[in-house]
Amino acid sequence: MFEQLRTINQRPQPFSVYSAQELWTDPHVAQQMLKYHLNEQVALASRTKETIEASVAWMQRRFAIDENTAIADFGCGPGLYSSRLAQLGAQVTGIDFSANSIEYARQLAAQQQLSINYLQQNYLDFASERKFDLICMIMCDYCALSPQQRQQLLAIFRKHLKEDGALFLDVCSMTGYAQRQEQATYQFRQLDGFWADEDYYGFVNTFKYDDAHVALDKYSLFTAERSWVIYNWLQYFSLQTLTDEFEEAGLCIKECYSDVTGTAYSEDSTEIAIIARLKS
Repeated sequence: MFEQLRTINQRPQPFSVYSAQELWTDPHVAQQMLKYHLNEQVALASRTKETIEASVAWMQRRFAIDENTAIADFGCGPGLYSSRLAQLGAQVTGIDFSANSIEYARQLAAQQQLSINYLQQNYLDFASERKFDLICMIMCDYCALSPQQRQQLLAIFRKHLKEDGALFLDVCSMTGYAQRQEQATYQFRQLDGFWADEDYYGFVNTFKYDDAHVALDKYSLFTAERSWVIYNWLQYFSLQTLTDEFEEAGLCIKECYSDVTGTAYSEDSTEIAIIARLKS
């Protein structure tokens, strides 16, 4: 037991272990993820309905979205943004790893008679001959990626943006990082049965890495028959570190906001939303 507890409380190196795929491939957890996505009142997997609608309305005004606008929605989930953007007339491509989310998004598009090109794949493998007027990636997905994965993704963005195209995404800020606290908790059926159908015990360790400005929520989970670990990494950025990372990848941040609804930028915000374009 002592050795097991030592392992549970062990601090890995930042982004040294990657388990995001298990969130989308385990049948029970994938269904729970979709359930959280579709909960319009809770901002866990997706933002609330009110925020999504305010964000899309602002995006329509800011980017003059109409039937001539080609949009790629990276990490589109069950189509909460993609469907609304398509309702504005945009030509939308949605990319997401989750089979459950993409199936739901396709059914929703069919019900609403929307023509949306949904692709069930890892967006780090995305490749197309098409270029887009707008690429968006919302809900701070960018922060869950390692530095190497982010470099790979920025290269994909750069390749698929039109010369006058825009990239719109949000990240967790240093204010958000300062609010995180290291802690260790233990609970029976942690997250109210989120991780398994059967009874289980969940240990959650939150680690902070001040040199890298990274936080980790490490979930160590145990049923009577199996044990597994989920690593939820989050990179936090200042506007300067984000600018430097984009500049190195050939992208230039042109505008910044406190959230994806276009709220004026404040250093006190827990998030940063940016509009970037190709470096000239």
